[in-house]
Amino acid sequence: MLHSLLTRTPLAVIVIAQLFGTSLWFSVNSVAPALAEAVGLSESELGILTMAVQAGFVTGTLIIAISGLADRIRASRLFAIAGLLGALINAAFILIAADLYLATTARFLTGLCLAGIYPMGMKLVVSWTPRYAGAALGWLVGMLTLGTALPHLLRGATFELPWQWPLLLASALAVVAAVLIHILGDGPHLPAASPGIRPGAGIKAFVQRNFRASAFGYFGHCWELYAFWTLTPFLVSRELERLGSDPALTPWVAFLIIGLGLPGCVQGGRMSRWLESFNVARGALAVSGALCLLYPLLGAAPPLLLLALLAIWGITVIADSPQFSALASATAPRENVGAALAIMNAIGFAVTIPAIALTTSLWASQSLQVLWWLLPGPVLGLMTLHRMNRKELHEI
Repeated sequence: MLHSLLTRTPLAVIVIAQLFGTSLWFSVNSVAPALAEAVGLSESELGILTMAVQAGFVTGTLIIAISGLADRIRASRLFAIAGLLGALINAAFILIAADLYLATTARFLTGLCLAGIYPMGMKLVVSWTPRYAGAALGWLVGMLTLGTALPHLLRGATFELPWQWPLLLASALAVVAAVLIHILGDGPHLPAASPGIRPGAGIKAFVQRNFRASAFGYFGHCWELYAFWTLTPFLVSRELERLGSDPALTPWVAFLIIGLGLPGCVQGGRMSRWLESFNVARGALAVSGALCLLYPLLGAAPPLLLLALLAIWGITVIADSPQFSALASATAPRENVGAALAIMNAIGFAVTIPAIALTTSLWASQSLQVLWWLLPGPVLGLMTLHRMNRKELHEI
């Protein structure tokens, strides 16, 4: 009976599960100041923990893509297993946080589990709602964004409580996500799971010109995105300090700025129905790229103006992501769509690691000027979009 109820609104179930499952991603970042004070971590060591999640995600997506497991195992089963394991490991982090080596290992394993949540969420969306993939994926990536921001909200709501609470709450939400997807199952609109492993299935998708262009545009987007999200609490804290505001407001404002990506993705998805995913992706990438260039030049501007620009940046920095995914899913070979999306995610998130390392290590010395290091991402993305053969694109 519950399965029948969930299948009436499969997209809603998937995006809610995506929201809950991806709350594991930045669960540690949300408690960074309290964690640093409790166990004596430096800013660079906190950056290592963030990079460990990214490295785990990259490793996981490479495994399921190159092995062909993304198209051999049911997406709902892989999502559910990953959600349960991720919840357990995220909670266990509390017990080992004081040991940087063990803490880094736990965050790496959390990222490994997230590789079974995010790409499989995209495949589930395509399996249930193949029409208007740009709009549907807009909701999915919007929930990824809100899931990324959710730990900041949990921290703001539990600011007076020990730092362990947001992590435990994120783990509880991930368990709920796993249960929902397990009950829902896979949709009917993709080929059945392959009976055998096809090594390199995802890599072969790069032979397709338009898939290759979509993927490289996505890589440029990724260079900017996670570095910006990592820096958001620092940027917010700078402006709140200039305003003389209570530091307790930082997680709330950081949640708002990152969370604005949800309406950005949803509205971008709606716009893709009549502007096409190509144009939406190009427009959002151009705006966020312009902010990479201009924001450091406005450091002396009123704090409220800079916070408003951060809000615009929060909307546009992620609005192009579902459209790149829609373009990629439309141009990848149908029998290898899961592997193709997984390998694209793997490479894209691999790109985030040097971007995060570079910006977090230089923040103390360069402050706002560190944002110029994000600019190559949008430039690369815009250049590769121009290489697409739009006449051959599938209707999205």
